[in-house]
Parts: sequence; C-alpha cells; structure tokens
Amino acid sequence: MKKTILITGCSSGIGYCTAHALHKRGYRVFATARRQQSVEMLLSEGLESLRLDLDDSASIQQAFQDIMHRTGGELYALFNNGAYGLPGAVEDLSREALRAQFETNVLGWLELTNLVLPIMRKQGYGRIIQNSSVLGFAAMPFRGAYNASKYAIEGLSDTLRLELMDSQIFISLIEPGPIATQFRANALKALQKYINVENSAHRDKYLAVLNRLNKPGPAVPFTLPPEAVLKRVIHALEARKPQPRYYVTFPTYLFGFLKRFLSVRLLDRLLAKAGNNN
Repeated sequence: MKKTILITGCSSGIGYCTAHALHKRGYRVFATARRQQSVEMLLSEGLESLRLDLDDSASIQQAFQDIMHRTGGELYALFNNGAYGLPGAVEDLSREALRAQFETNVLGWLELTNLVLPIMRKQGYGRIIQNSSVLGFAAMPFRGAYNASKYAIEGLSDTLRLELMDSQIFISLIEPGPIATQFRANALKALQKYINVENSAHRDKYLAVLNRLNKPGPAVPFTLPPEAVLKRVIHALEARKPQPRYYVTFPTYLFGFLKRFLSVRLLDRLLAKAGNNN
C-alpha cells in the first residue's frame, strides 16, 4: 500500500514542489489548496487535490473527511505548509490583522493536526511535519505577526513531541530561511490590506519594505529553491527516527549558531540590522 500524505498550501512554492516530488516518489499525495482554481490546476497535473481553506473550519473538516473516505481511514503523514506573512511593525498591527495571521498559520494547522492524531494513534504510527521558519526562533523587525505565528507553531510542536514521546508518531519542524516562492507577493497583499502605511510612525521604513517586496528575483542573499525544503521533508518522512528540527539555508544555520553563543543584546543588534536591511 502506498504511503499517504496530506499537504496544505500546494498552489505554488514549497507545497507545489513537495506534492509533485512525493507523487513521483510513490506516495499517494493529497495536495490541498485554498482556491478551487488551484485545485483544478493540481488535478489537471495528475495529483489528487481537494479544497482546504485553513481559515475555515468547515473546509478543513470536509477535506479531512473526504481524504479519510478515500483512504479507508488511514494517513501516514501530514505536512502543514500553507501559510503567509504579514509585514508590519507591532504597533501597527490591529487585533483583526493578528487574528487573521493566526487563523491561517496556527489555528488551521492545530485543527488539522488534532484531526489526524486519533487516526495515527489508532494505526500506531505517523509523521507530522511543520513548515516553520528561521523566524520561529530568531525574530526580526517588521515581521511581528509572522514571528509570533511561527514561535507559536514551534511551542505547540515542541510540546506535542513531548506528549507523543512514547509513540511512533513523530513531530518534525522544518526551519527555512529565504526560499524562492510566492511568499513576497502574498506578503505585499497582506501589507496593503492591514497596514496603514501613511499614518504610521514607521512610514519611511515601510518604503524599504515595499521596495524589497516588489523587487524581482531573490530579494535577499542565500535564497534557495523549494527543493531545499523537499530534501528535509523526505528525510522526515523516511528516516527511522526523524530529526525534531531541520535547518534550511545558511541564515538559519547562522542564527541558530549565534543564538546559542551571543548575548541577547548583541544578537538583537545583528537581527535588527539584518531585518532592516532585508
């Protein structure tokens, strides 16, 4: 029997790359996306695809039940990947903006995870892979909502790993730095929707943020293609004992190292400079 995996956020980038690669590798992939147009595209490319909107509990429940019906109630793995970034200074974040960020990046993931866990407990095995970020452990300015959502995912995942320690259900966090995806384009839309740039005390700094988001090609050094994340996903799926954390890209390795050895004040200076320059 083919191993089955549910992946969220497959319309482009990491999710799209991973869904196609695992399908070719022999997995039965359920590639989900928020928009029906993306679902139709994935179906036309030979994948099993369903609509799953992480902001909509009914959509999550329906997609999960459809998948369980198709698999006879079995699921080997879940790759929580669908997310977006909301740029903006913390003082410019409204309750509505932060709630929207958490609905997609945290609460939708949690609901889906809590749906698959009873299935994995019953079958006696499973893999849950969370696509976090370097910003899940190293905060940068003007990324407060996204930082907070990824810190939350890291905290939930670390706790869940402890709670499942005596089982064969493994939890892995993948922590990429810059990856070539549609992330910047989606971040620009979120900024325009939720942040009042003209009335902000940080107006001039937002101009630099907008310049970065509109820049064609890689906006920062050390940007890697989605295949760099795919390699870690494969290891997390197929290793006998997958790692709790997988670093991806040089910035993640660098800031992971610096966080262990530098004082908080010195690390703050470096992160502030890196965040303001990029």
